[in-house]
Amino acid sequence: MSFTTLNLSDPILRSLKAEGYTNPTPVQEQAIPIALSGKDLLGCAQTGTGKTAAFAIPILERLAVNRTTDRNRKIRSLIVTPTRELAIQIDESFQRYGRYTGLTTTVIFGGVNQKSQIKELKQGIDILTATPGRLLDLMNQGFISLSDIEIFVLDEADRMLDMGFIHDIKKLLKVLPVKRQTLFFSATMPPEIVKLSSTILHKPVSVEVTPESATVDKIRQGIYFVDKGNKKHLLVEVLSEEDNGSTLVFTRTKHGANQVVKMLNNKNIQAEALHGNKSQSARQKALSNFKDQSTRVLVATDIAARGIDVDELKYVINYEIPNIPETYVHRIGRTGRAGMSGTALSFVDAGEKAYLRDIEKLIRRKIPVIDGHDFPLIEHDAEPPQQGRQSNSNGNSGHTSSRRNSRPGVSGRKRSTHRHRG
Repeated sequence: MSFTTLNLSDPILRSLKAEGYTNPTPVQEQAIPIALSGKDLLGCAQTGTGKTAAFAIPILERLAVNRTTDRNRKIRSLIVTPTRELAIQIDESFQRYGRYTGLTTTVIFGGVNQKSQIKELKQGIDILTATPGRLLDLMNQGFISLSDIEIFVLDEADRMLDMGFIHDIKKLLKVLPVKRQTLFFSATMPPEIVKLSSTILHKPVSVEVTPESATVDKIRQGIYFVDKGNKKHLLVEVLSEEDNGSTLVFTRTKHGANQVVKMLNNKNIQAEALHGNKSQSARQKALSNFKDQSTRVLVATDIAARGIDVDELKYVINYEIPNIPETYVHRIGRTGRAGMSGTALSFVDAGEKAYLRDIEKLIRRKIPVIDGHDFPLIEHDAEPPQQGRQSNSNGNSGHTSSRRNSRPGVSGRKRSTHRHRG
């Protein structure tokens, strides 16, 4: 299927062609016709599936039919999303896909002076992308009215709840028009998300893109078993092996991200951190530097990484694998985007083996183990092998090791036997 079969107007098709888009992703193929019909939509799709275009394209298509050019135009569509970075990415997507429609967009978020945002709002806009806090703040000041909203999008609903935005969302729902179209997207569907969606949506049509078919299959994956104290040495080794291009490294904590960046910079590997404790200007600078490749390595936490959209990102490294298996899929989904290949490498210490088993159960595959590196796991956990699994000589219970030095996406080379092991 191509975009030309989705009953899209010429201005939209021209924009998609300019972006190099020809065929919709599975979530786009399913969601766009539903959204164009005016029905409410409940979408379960993680990052990396083309979700933003799945709601942006039909919104632009529907609003362009009756657009106005006067300065007093009302806000007709509202997209609410949890992080500043993601809000900016969504607004940029609307601008690219809607470049020939004549529709206007803007984005608002906290952490910066509100003057420029108010100026944009006063000029009249059709589509507003916002984070909850700044949106409610400007509404309370009288700069924003939601009385004319025709299409409402709640994006990354699971992260909204994780970040404590549920009360803000409930406040917004009280002032939104009852007669509207609502598009609800979440990467996961735990009971609390299902309950929230039932209070927002009216007879919705469901769209679900599973992690296995959406992102995992097209990404080369590999596991390094390594002691926790040697992860920093292994990271330097992997990054120094050859020029791997832009690499996104994940840590569990903000402090951990800062420590990794400090260590890499001391090794003359240009790196910056992206997490919630950074100022808005610092976060935007780090993201901009990473996109233009002046910074080779970006070290991020999970929530901050939701705003990263880099088509040519080739490598994701899980310095610490997540304890929630779905998060692993979200992380590696930052690579292998827009039809390109990607590689995801994970460092697993003895205490993280249980997390690895949960991940492999979710994605229904064993991730190849990479042997032959200079920092093999020595501090094995005392956990007995599970029934039905056979332990190999490295103690990697239940895993089939890949050929020595066969790192996904990185060519092997003879390693020095005199390397200092720290």
